[in-house]
Amino acid sequence: MSKPVTPVKLVLLGEAAVGKSSLVLRFVSNDFQENKEPTIGAAFLTQRCAIGDKTIKFEIWDTAGQERFASLAPMYYRNAQCAVVVYDVTKPASFIKARHWVKELHEQAAAGIVIALCANKHDLVEADETQRKVAYAEGQQLAEEEGLLFFETSAKTGFNVKEVFVALGAKVPSPDESVEQAPQQGANKVDLNVQNDSAVNSGCAC
Repeated sequence: MSKPVTPVKLVLLGEAAVGKSSLVLRFVSNDFQENKEPTIGAAFLTQRCAIGDKTIKFEIWDTAGQERFASLAPMYYRNAQCAVVVYDVTKPASFIKARHWVKELHEQAAAGIVIALCANKHDLVEADETQRKVAYAEGQQLAEEEGLLFFETSAKTGFNVKEVFVALGAKVPSPDESVEQAPQQGANKVDLNVQNDSAVNSGCAC
């Protein structure tokens, strides 16, 4: 018997050019485009993922990062069960913006929303650590303070991309679970120095 499919609404937020669309493209199609056009408004994609004993259908809203589209964001994160807040490890301003999005989600999004903080473009600092402008510890501290999942990622190489979505899917309560029974956001801490083999072998169709 096939597993029942649980739809999960997920929204990506972050400043323009931090790699939100590239993360989604890597997750959904295992592809990367060097010169991807900026998102206008929002893009919608879906992806199924087998996680443990459940199958999740991520309904992904990839929002535009330009300031002129910021006022549209609540329309996309309303009723979202998950959010991915993305910043660029080489751009401090994008980390400041990420803090803003986390605060806004806690204040205005659905109660119990599961949030992952992604420090993207890890490939740039892996090649040249002097390019890093946001310390790993800064991202980790924000995640601990706000009860977020935290990953450093690279849409270009695929580093930790699937793991983000698997971790989110694992924390979303099943339809028969109440909000009170759901695990707290801060319960899982991610060690980025160790590859998560269970995530890699989770069965995501990507």
